[in-house]
Amino acid sequence: MNGSEFSMVRRALGKTQSELARLLCVSGKAIQSFEQGWRNVPVSVERQLLFLLALKMSANGDVPRCWEIKNCPVERRENCPAWEFKAGHFCWFINGTLCHGELQASWDSKIKLCRQCEVYHSIFHNIVV
Repeated sequence: MNGSEFSMVRRALGKTQSELARLLCVSGKAIQSFEQGWRNVPVSVERQLLFLLALKMSANGDVPRCWEIKNCPVERRENCPAWEFKAGHFCWFINGTLCHGELQASWDSKIKLCRQCEVYHSIFHNIVV
């Protein structure tokens, strides 16, 4: 996640830099540094930020589950953590999912794939992240 994406998500959440700093348990200076591109956004902060945005976006209506959108076969569903935890609208957040029938173990590779996925876009449809 780059600085402009970080800033866009903060604005979509309707938070000031100091309010977001409190939510993410980081300093206000860290938020400023992320947005200016002086510091890379840590994976833990990126995940928490996207999680908060997904909670806000999914609260506005019924969000379809990934296995419905992707028409996953039953045997794949039963081996996928998103199905196990009934978190089909948070599949992008959970490592170890079986996206495209393959284990997605690392956040870096997973989020690149997710950003191209219609499940991810169904949640973040008004925000480019």
